[in-house]
Amino acid sequence: MNTPTNFLSTACCEQRGAVCFIVPPDVLATVAERGSPQDREAAIQTLAASSAFRARRALVTTFMRQLNVGIGDLPFIAPPSGERRTVYDVKHGGTFNLPGQKTRAEGDPPSDDVAVNEAYDGCDKTYDFYKKVFDRDSIDGQGMELVSSVHYGNNFDNAFWNGSQMVYGDGSGRIFAKGGMTKSLDVIAHELTHGITQFTAGLQYRKQSGALNESFSDVFGSLVKQYSRGESVDQADWLIGEGILGPALRGKALRSLESPGTAFEFDRQPDHMDRYVDLPDDNNPQNDNGGVHVNSGIPNKAFYIAAMAVGGNAWEKVGKIWYVTLTERLRPNSDFRAAAEATVQVAGELFGEGKMEQDSVQSAWEKVGVM
Repeated sequence: MNTPTNFLSTACCEQRGAVCFIVPPDVLATVAERGSPQDREAAIQTLAASSAFRARRALVTTFMRQLNVGIGDLPFIAPPSGERRTVYDVKHGGTFNLPGQKTRAEGDPPSDDVAVNEAYDGCDKTYDFYKKVFDRDSIDGQGMELVSSVHYGNNFDNAFWNGSQMVYGDGSGRIFAKGGMTKSLDVIAHELTHGITQFTAGLQYRKQSGALNESFSDVFGSLVKQYSRGESVDQADWLIGEGILGPALRGKALRSLESPGTAFEFDRQPDHMDRYVDLPDDNNPQNDNGGVHVNSGIPNKAFYIAAMAVGGNAWEKVGKIWYVTLTERLRPNSDFRAAAEATVQVAGELFGEGKMEQDSVQSAWEKVGVM
C-alpha cells in the first residue's frame, strides 16, 4: 500500500494529542504544579514520556477510515498477529522498543512476572465480556489479537491504548501505586474500549465527542468489572481505578460514575450541564483536549442514573443500549445531544417504545441537563 507523505502530516494534525492515557494530562499538570518535589518529578516524567504518543491513535483511526483498510493493512503500526492475547516485556524501553520481548503467549502457563499475568488475564476477561454479552469478536469484531506490553519506561505513571495495542507503565508509587496499572480490570477494559470506539464510532478526541469517547470507555470499563464479579447495579462500586492511586492524588479512585467530581482531590468532573467546563482544544495539558476527561462526568452520570432506574445487571439492558449506540449510531463528531437522542431511540427499538427502559434513558439525560 502506497501512502502519500502529505497524508501522514494531515492525519497527525487532525486530532493532535489523541492518545488516551488513563491518567488525564490536566491531572498530571496539576500535580506537577502543586505536588511535593517527588510528586512533581513523577508527573513531569510521565508527561514527557507521554508526548511521543500524542498523535498515534488518531493517525491509525484516520488511515482506517479514509483509506478503508484494516489495522493489518498498515504494516508500520500493525501489532503481531495469530493469537488471541499476547504479553510482551518492553524492559523499561520506550516508544521504539515496543512491543518488546514476548513473555506469555496464548495458552502458555503463568509467568513469574505478576504484571504479565495481570495484563494477560485482564485482556481475557475483557474479550470474554464483549464476546459473551454482545457477540463481538475482539476489539475490531474480527478476532484481532490483544497485544499488551508491560514495564514501559521507568516508573511511568500511566497506561494507554496506542491505536494497536495496550501499554502499561509500572507506576512510581507517587501518582499510581507500584504495579497498580495492571491490577485494575476496569482500567484495562477502559483502555481496550478505546480500541472499539476507534473501529466503530471513531469519536474525535476533542470537546464533547472526546468526552463521549472517554465516557463510553468508563461505562464499559465498569461493566466489564461488574460482569466479572457478577454484580448487580446495587452491588457495583461504580468506580474506575479504585485502590490503585498513589499519595499524590489523595483519593479512592480516578473517576466515579455515581458521583463525578468526588473520586480524588483534583477531580473536577461535573455531573450536570449547568457545570459544564468549556475548555479550549489546544496543546496545553491543563485543558485536556477541550475537557474530554473532565466533561465525561456528565454522560457517565446519565448512564449511572439509567442503570439504577432499570435495575438488575447493568450490562443486560442499559449496557446493550449504550453498546448499540456506540457501534452503530454515532459518528466522529457526535455531541452529548446526539448521543442522548440515539440512546433513547435504541432503547425503544430494543425494548419497546414508551417502555420502562426507554423512559429511564430519557429521564437520565434530562436529569443531567442534556435533554
